[in-house]
Amino acid sequence: MAGSIEEDLSPLIEHSHSSPDHQSHIVTHRTGTIWTAIAHIITGVMGAGVLSLGWSLAQLGWLFGTLAILVFALVTGVSTSILSDCYRSPDSELGPDRHTSFLQAVRFYLGERNQKICAVFFNESLFGNDIAYTIATATSIRAILKSNCYHEQGHDAACKYPDSIYMLLFGLVQIVMSQIPNFHNMAWLSVVAAMMSIAYSTVGLGLGLAKVIENGEIKGRIGGVPSASAAYKTWLVFQGLGDIAFAYPYSMILLEIQDTLQSPPSETVTMKKASKSAIIITTVFYLCCGGFGYAAFGNMTPGNLLTGFGFYEPYWLVDFANACVVLHLVGGYQIFSQPIFAFVERWFSERHPDSRFVNEFYTLNLPSLPAFQVNLFRLCFRSLYVVTTTAIAMLFPYFNQVLGVLGALSFWPLTIYFPVEMYFVQRNIAPWTRKWVALRSFSIACFLVSALAFIGSLEGLVSARFQ
Repeated sequence: MAGSIEEDLSPLIEHSHSSPDHQSHIVTHRTGTIWTAIAHIITGVMGAGVLSLGWSLAQLGWLFGTLAILVFALVTGVSTSILSDCYRSPDSELGPDRHTSFLQAVRFYLGERNQKICAVFFNESLFGNDIAYTIATATSIRAILKSNCYHEQGHDAACKYPDSIYMLLFGLVQIVMSQIPNFHNMAWLSVVAAMMSIAYSTVGLGLGLAKVIENGEIKGRIGGVPSASAAYKTWLVFQGLGDIAFAYPYSMILLEIQDTLQSPPSETVTMKKASKSAIIITTVFYLCCGGFGYAAFGNMTPGNLLTGFGFYEPYWLVDFANACVVLHLVGGYQIFSQPIFAFVERWFSERHPDSRFVNEFYTLNLPSLPAFQVNLFRLCFRSLYVVTTTAIAMLFPYFNQVLGVLGALSFWPLTIYFPVEMYFVQRNIAPWTRKWVALRSFSIACFLVSALAFIGSLEGLVSARFQ
């Protein structure tokens, strides 16, 4: 994989305005505004992770849970500010060179070796998101069936449905969808995903608020859910931090969003304003969603607000919200998998240019359908990828624990470390200066939090698997 990695990855946000030659930086037009940037950020940030925030608040308590969400918002704000400065070089606002993706910027500022290390975390994050989406989709499908069952047979009925069969069905759907050519070019997919995300998040918030009103009290404790031992409580607190870490960062797509913006004013100035506004909006939404969830159920707050069955009625609204989750994640799985598909397939094509298995396309004619191009390597690899994510999801079908592990693994390297290191180079900050010490301390502190969150989430994942 000695070639340029960023050339092998298709963008998470398709740039219809960008030249296909990524190195030329020739651009026909950029028409994005602060409003489109805010929309892109909220679309990229707000996903299934918002449904776990009530549970996270329950583990941390009203005081530290609220503080944790605010601190992660502040950290994300600092990180995105310094990363947006790295879009242009040598000057952050007027420099002639643009860096249109995260990996491209890492290679320019930190070299090819660091780019390869970053690519490992980058692809791990994409792969992990697909695992989480498989788990969440199966859980939501099961919740729809249980909701209808409870409505028909009563809330005490034994309505049990296995997760595994729905994960397999989701995997079969993804195998078919993964063979659709140019799937990542379908702009409507992001629009649908955004609409579904906003819909189910709003329903979750509304149901939590309605439950609080119905209860006539605000449940929950300052210190969170009590535990049998201090050690177990500590693990849960760390796991809650991991879930919050999963819900916030969008560093992987920030530079791609910035590359859509028109100028003047400078893309950097617009992006900083958009990031600040989007983080404030997201944080308010997170505090409301998580807060109302915890206030409604207290110590019994479910891991997933829409599938833990604190809400039984109106059953049709619960069904609608979970259906939105399913539609969002069916498309979201492909959004995260397409860059990995492009990376692996191009690498094999360059390494084996004479292989018919890798490079040959065959025309498949099906009744009542247009001719379809089939590549045997793509068919095998993409199917194997989906089978792998499905198998891991079936082996570890634990929503909160998986989110915690994924959030902890990707938060520090992608949101903190690489942006800080690139900023040092971009601004030519000398070691042991005041700014260098401040940012280095910031990075180390975030590393410690990520490490603790990873340990706690991993312990929870292992315990859930073998208990």
